[in-house]
Amino acid sequence: MNTKQRLALTAAAFAMLGAAGAVHAETYEGVQSIASQASRADVRTQAVAAARSDNPYAEGANAGPAPVIASATSRAAVRAEAVAAAHSDNPYAEGASSGVVSLAGTVDRAAVRDAARAAARGDALPL
Repeated sequence: MNTKQRLALTAAAFAMLGAAGAVHAETYEGVQSIASQASRADVRTQAVAAARSDNPYAEGANAGPAPVIASATSRAAVRAEAVAAAHSDNPYAEGASSGVVSLAGTVDRAAVRDAARAAARGDALPL
């Protein structure tokens, strides 16, 4: 295909696109008249009220302070629950964060101290 044939093919393609575009063209209906039931004063009053009200679509920092949620639980009851939860075992803990097993009353404190001192000096620990 030579250059003349390519140009003719391209021109034909553009002509078909132009014809297809002309079929879907819109018609001009002139300037539309506005039929409003509100007076200018009513519209102005509504605009001022809208400008001074909160933005219902605001997000983040632009949304303003969060609304206060009223609770039926007293502050003292919530604090007591928090203290009890802080002192209880963590039911979701795994591995190292699950806490230390208490061996209270089974090992003498002095014996543990003596064993630690002996290990620090390099002495053999009694088994």
